[in-house]
Amino acid sequence: MKLNPLKPSLTLLQTTTQAIGEVSEIWSEWRRQKLPLYLFLALCFNLIVAPVVYAASGNEFSRTQAWALGLLGLATAALSIYLFFVMFAPEKF
Repeated sequence: MKLNPLKPSLTLLQTTTQAIGEVSEIWSEWRRQKLPLYLFLALCFNLIVAPVVYAASGNEFSRTQAWALGLLGLATAALSIYLFFVMFAPEKF
């Protein structure tokens, strides 16, 4: 049985092309749909925050609780920043 070395690279090329197409579609529509982008960025940032919370707790919290505390902290910070701008620039809102 002879293996064709071009077949795996062809499927990789197709997958890469599809991924690039999806990314370009998301990039072109990000202005209309900001909430999913913000949620995605918050979850990505929580990938950094949750392990820090988990390590700082000394294993008193489970990983799920660390994720929840990380998201709660991010939501609190986002709300504080939003309210700060609303107080000092209310005409924009």
